[in-house]
Amino acid sequence: MTSIAQRLAAVRELMACAGYDALIVPRADEYLGEYIPAHNERMQWISGFNGSAGVIIVLQDKAAIFVDGRYTVQVRREVAPQCYEYHHLLDEPPIDWLVAQLPVGARVACDPRMHSLSWYQSTQTTLQSVNMELIGEPENLVDRSWADRPEPKVGAAILLEPCYSGESSMDKRRRIAGSLVELGADAALIFAPDSVSWLLNIRGTDIDCLPVVQSFAILSADGSLLLFVDPGRVPQGLIEHVGGGIELLPEAGAEQVFARFQGLKILADPQASNAWTQLSLAANGAILIAAEDPVLLPKACKNPVEISGARRAHIRDAVAEICFLAWLDAEVAAEKLHDEATLADKLLSIRQLGELFQDSSFDTISAAGANAAMCHYNHLNGEPARLPMDSVYLLDSGAQYRDGTTDITRTIAIGNPGDEIRRMYTLVLKGHIALALARFPAGTNGNQLDVLARQFLWREGCDYDHGTGHGVGSFLSVHEAPQRIAKHNNTVALRPGMIISNEPGYYRDGCFGIRCENLVVVQESSAPVAETPMLEFETITLVPFDHRLLLLELLTDEEAQWLDRYHAKVWGSIGPLLDGLDRDWLRQATVPISQLS
Repeated sequence: MTSIAQRLAAVRELMACAGYDALIVPRADEYLGEYIPAHNERMQWISGFNGSAGVIIVLQDKAAIFVDGRYTVQVRREVAPQCYEYHHLLDEPPIDWLVAQLPVGARVACDPRMHSLSWYQSTQTTLQSVNMELIGEPENLVDRSWADRPEPKVGAAILLEPCYSGESSMDKRRRIAGSLVELGADAALIFAPDSVSWLLNIRGTDIDCLPVVQSFAILSADGSLLLFVDPGRVPQGLIEHVGGGIELLPEAGAEQVFARFQGLKILADPQASNAWTQLSLAANGAILIAAEDPVLLPKACKNPVEISGARRAHIRDAVAEICFLAWLDAEVAAEKLHDEATLADKLLSIRQLGELFQDSSFDTISAAGANAAMCHYNHLNGEPARLPMDSVYLLDSGAQYRDGTTDITRTIAIGNPGDEIRRMYTLVLKGHIALALARFPAGTNGNQLDVLARQFLWREGCDYDHGTGHGVGSFLSVHEAPQRIAKHNNTVALRPGMIISNEPGYYRDGCFGIRCENLVVVQESSAPVAETPMLEFETITLVPFDHRLLLLELLTDEEAQWLDRYHAKVWGSIGPLLDGLDRDWLRQATVPISQLS
């Protein structure tokens, strides 16, 4: 196996042959999604970094890796300092760093399939302003250097039944096509695989945790659709399943097909679609209209069938999680302190018994003690640690069920963690409760609510360097756009039917980490009629929080009452589905706060 230094050397040799002074390698593939199949993990191959976001810049004499706050600890563990400088993705923008390193006239290469059009155009403008050149390299230099690159996985798609989708593909396409007419577009580029999968009521089998069909499409204003997809991903009966009106075309021949759109107005999302596709459409005479993917909002606002499915999926998921937590407590009591991998595998084995289970929704974050300080820790990146006594165990996991997607984080006491951990846990849970209790006017976006979850930490001079909430799909991506709750501005208002996480946290480097996560559904407020239409959250995750980590004196009466109501709902919903020791454990885990000593 080649070393990272050897891989960098191979790429630099190709750069030198082509006359490139720099190469930009993002953590992305041609679909620009978060989940990347093994054969497209270019950033990991060239650096060893296993995180889900980042950028690498390779120069002839140095290289730098840029990651966000989730990975500032992890990157130093995985990436050799003799090969890479470490930089913060947001605080030290990669292109600013690049410009400072290179002389006038430098030539910078990238693969336009791996970047959005907006990034490509912005970077091109920035470099031109300092007399440098951005070059769209037609042959990916990492791929040319990667001798043992895995073969792509290609499997037939799943046809999702109407009892899970709640709306036919034909009706969805007509609905979206109607919006194109209003915008004066002849067609729209539907680029994101989860948008294509939702629109056609199909799901994929090729990427672990992400059930999308790798493909893109062009939807015409009459509701007909061109689907660019590997023939191996086309299941028998697809045309009948979607109600007709689609043409299947291989992705490899897409550029030739684009000539059909000469002179036509094509709506395309410059931030979410790759640069190559849009530049190729424009080169073939299409007139691009920059606008958001028209599928995003309809997909995000789940219909009643999808919401009902999500509730059912969360009940089954709660049974699995609670059975695991009961088992874990018994093991710790017996002084059997397992390692992180054993624990993650145990939870998965229980989940797999559940009806309609398909896969995990992401790699389980099974983090013992100090490892939990890395909020996106992966126990597979080294020797899995054993549970330490008198600390905490952070377990962030989820599943893909045929009727819904789950994501839950629980922080669990192992022995006696001490009052400092309890204090920080209670502050995090107070923020979680504040967000869960929120009532807000229609039109409110996520960054307007974010402070509710952070306020108690801020008072103590603390914070966390990740968003408070991400959208969740319906048997689709566990990280779904466009809804989110975060500090950074997001103009998309929260709307009824959106599913989103509520997950404040706190992380003390080298010591411990805490996160409390449930999924919630945005719904119209059930409170008495108000002057202004109001929205609120319905919590659909049904697993107790760990009473042993609470400092009760820090909870207000309202917070204690919310926790008691939540635990009563968990007991009422899940208790009847359990028996024996699991039921006994849940009964104890959901007792009212007044009964705690």
